[in-house]
Amino acid sequence: MSWSLDGKTCLVTGATSGIGRAAAIELARRGARLVLVARDPTRAESTLAEIVDRSGNRETSVIYGDLSSFAAVRKVAADYLASNRRLDVLVNNAGLVMDRREVTVDGLETTLAVNHYAPFLLTTLLLDRLRASAPARVVTVSSMGHKFAGRMDVERLEPARFRGMQVYCISKLCNVLFTRELARRTEGSGVVAFSVHPGNVATRFGQNTGGILNWGSRLIARMRRTPEKGAETVVYLCATDGVERHSGEYFFDCRAIPTSRQGQDRDLARRLWMASERVTGAVA
Repeated sequence: MSWSLDGKTCLVTGATSGIGRAAAIELARRGARLVLVARDPTRAESTLAEIVDRSGNRETSVIYGDLSSFAAVRKVAADYLASNRRLDVLVNNAGLVMDRREVTVDGLETTLAVNHYAPFLLTTLLLDRLRASAPARVVTVSSMGHKFAGRMDVERLEPARFRGMQVYCISKLCNVLFTRELARRTEGSGVVAFSVHPGNVATRFGQNTGGILNWGSRLIARMRRTPEKGAETVVYLCATDGVERHSGEYFFDCRAIPTSRQGQDRDLARRLWMASERVTGAVA
């Protein structure tokens, strides 16, 4: 059953390629007003043009910001709030994986900054607007990689020895736990939250790296599902009536499935939230 998107506003990060782009096009087809978060003007304009061409929906716009910077995340949120728009759906899709350690302007490892701290900060900064727009939804793209994170220390997410895929898996576990705690904190407010495993999708993901991660991502891309298939569950959670009762849960192929044992740890989710507040300076 459809939860009509006509007249609803959706903010989508990472929407200029892959799953985010496919989801944005489909959301536009269903009548949503779209606001995209992007850092590359050329790719953003190309995406906006494709959305209009394929959906006929001209109610699209873009806010620019590099989500590896807390200052930029805060500006994205401030720009959105200044527009006085409703916020019916927030899709936290932007993500990356690095094969070597890089540090952001805030002194954080880049994968963790973009994949966890950025959506955490953006969501908390926009939470009052989501509550005011309720019923509202937050959909965060995670991965089955969360099951391979190893034991996580919320006070030091980055392991002592950097391994790109391990850090990526930790960031995806953070997405699952963030969603679980967000659902708990918004219970009864009309705001619901979901995390998603999109499947192994053939996108540009991993190709911003060098070395074996880049090579490997290109090698197996032909065996992966399309971005459109990967976006199906994201769109399902944005546009389907009745999923609200599953707030806090983790979805794959349009159904709720179990997470890892750590992903179900409510106390770990609470402690991660508190630690993330300290790192980002956010207060929800």
